[in-house]
Formats: sequence, structure tokens, C-alpha cells
Amino acid sequence: MKNLKVIFMGTPDFAVPVLQKLIEYTNVVLVVTQPDKFVGRKQILTSTPVKEEAIKHNIPVFQPEKIKNEYEMILNTPTDIIITCAYGQIIPKEILSYPYLGCVNVHASLLPKYRGGAPIHRCLLNGDEKTGITIMYMAEKMDNGDIISQSEYSIKNTDNVGTLHKELSILGANLLLETLPSIVNGTNSRIVQDESKVTYAYNINRNEEKLDFTKTGKEILNHIRGLNPWPLAYFIFDNMEYKIIEAYFKKQDVKKEAGIIVEVTKNTLGISCFDGIIYLEKIKPFGKKEMNIKDFLNGIHKENFIEKKVG
Repeated sequence: MKNLKVIFMGTPDFAVPVLQKLIEYTNVVLVVTQPDKFVGRKQILTSTPVKEEAIKHNIPVFQPEKIKNEYEMILNTPTDIIITCAYGQIIPKEILSYPYLGCVNVHASLLPKYRGGAPIHRCLLNGDEKTGITIMYMAEKMDNGDIISQSEYSIKNTDNVGTLHKELSILGANLLLETLPSIVNGTNSRIVQDESKVTYAYNINRNEEKLDFTKTGKEILNHIRGLNPWPLAYFIFDNMEYKIIEAYFKKQDVKKEAGIIVEVTKNTLGISCFDGIIYLEKIKPFGKKEMNIKDFLNGIHKENFIEKKVG
């Protein structure tokens, strides 16, 4: 497929394996990605991961602020197909109707479940047993185009957003490569999504990051891994924010209301929940680096924590 001219549109590191496969097996003539942004405390102007990969291969890069208003460069670039993966902006109809093979998207869920920008977070937060990748034709509405192919992934108990992000990015790249020949020769499937089964994966908001200890231990662990390593779940204690990176749960009958620090030793800090105790393993106090719980406990007065309520 080296003669297949491709315009690729993507932004984060999730999209990089897809771009790498396309560079290896097709002719990527243009990469479209989000503008550079100022990042971190020092506000360093930083390119997107997709832009960095394109530059390595001397591929032209286009970075419009608003793709709905700035797309002439795309329409002036001869191409056979446009492929997107986590681009981050709604693609206007002028672009969708441009390539003769259409616009194809790599989406990190089994559509029609989890349309939207945070499908990896949402499947973990909801405790799903499986997720996957969908290759689909793009349409004007968000993620509602016809399905071309899908591949499932069984979610492990040890998975978090970081590990699942990596697994699905590779799965997506491989599935796209398997699917492309059928798109080119017109033998691919085209399945209309069942609108009665649609769910949405909206981006995580700040209110959703806070832990609720009135929930079950399983739900709390899903919350923690569903936000790890970004943006991270947190609770408030004594007006200080503590982000939780890792924890484990012991089911037991606790004679305390939910959210009470019921155990503090030199190695453990346990907080009561609906049906047991959540034991913190790795945390990040506000303004500090992440640390394991033993190191944190070495630096505190434990009596100031025991039997106190977190919020």
C-alpha cells in the first residue's frame, strides 16, 4: 500500500503507533495536529507527540487553531484517504467529503458504547470487563459513523488508564493496518450503529476526581485506576489534597462511618468505606512528589490522622 496517499490527523501519544504503522506501510503526505502548547511550571512551548513523530520522518505538519475555519491546506493536498486518531477537534464536512476513500477514525471503544473523548477512563471507572478498538467511517456527529471493524480487549484487574492506553494504542494501529486493504478495494464491512445502545464517554471533570468513600471498595478501586496516571483521584484531609495512585481493599465489617481513617501504623493507612477498608499504597500530597505510603507515614504525626474523617 505504499502508493496509498494518506493525510493523518492526531495529537497525543495514543495516536503515535497508528501514525508509525501508516508511515511504514503507506505514503503519509501530511500530518494535521493540534497547535504547540505551553506546558509545565516553566511554560515550555511543547509540540504534540504526533508532530514530533512526523518531524522525524520529514512529513509536512499542519497545526490549525480551529480546523473548522482553517482547512484549505488539507483540501490542497492530494490524498486518497484521511485517517484520524484522537485528533481533538470536530472535523468539518468540507474535509469529510474530500478524499475519495473517505475519512476513517480509530476510536478506543467498542462503539456504539462510549462515544466521546474519554472512553478509556470511562470503561475503567464503570468496572467493565472488556473494551476494544473500533475502525469507523467519520460522520458529522461525534463518533456516530458506520463501523468497519472492531477488536476486543479483556480488561485485567491490574489495568489502569496508563496500561490500557498503551494496549489499545497498539491494538488500534494493528487493526487499522489489517482493515485498510479492504477499505482500499471496497470489500470492507459497513455497519450502521445501533442508536438505542449509544453511551457517551465525556471528558473527566474536576468534580469526578474526588473519591467517595460511601461507595463499595470495588467501586473505589475502579475510581482510582480509572484516573491513574491522569488526572488522579483524590481526597481532602485537614484542608490538604492527597492524590491516590495505588491502593488495595479488604472486605470486612467496619463499625465506623465511611471515610474515617481507621488504621495508621508504620506501614499502613486504612480508610473505611461502605463494605471494608481501603489501604493506601502510593500517594501524592499536594505540592509534593508521589511516594509510597511507608515513606509518607515516616514523616507525619500518626495521632493526627487516626479516627479523623477525610472529605
